[in-house]
Amino acid sequence: MTETVAILGASKNQSRYANKAQRFLIEKGHTTIPINPKYDKIDGIKCYPNLASCSQNIDTITVYVRPPILSTLVQDIIQSSPYRVILNPGTINENAINQLEKAGIEIQMACTLVLLRTSQF
Repeated sequence: MTETVAILGASKNQSRYANKAQRFLIEKGHTTIPINPKYDKIDGIKCYPNLASCSQNIDTITVYVRPPILSTLVQDIIQSSPYRVILNPGTINENAINQLEKAGIEIQMACTLVLLRTSQF
């Protein structure tokens, strides 16, 4: 099943894991929505400054921002109504996890790249 995946903390830098994840998600047939206020486009795909500015339905949000930044984005994530949020290594924020779980959003603490490579996405 293909999904629409928002990449929170998307990057133009091809050595960054967020960029690698975007390219691999596309390769696997998923639709990606890069989210980062620094960019208009990433690899030719429209980049949104925040989740609220994106009108598409989002199945999964994969997180590539530091824990203090994540805590400021929790309400935006909840309002986006994804069924799942993937917290990649280095992004885990216990307060955010508690709020997202309370909102009924599935939390997966894993590496998106590993999930894709092992057919667990």
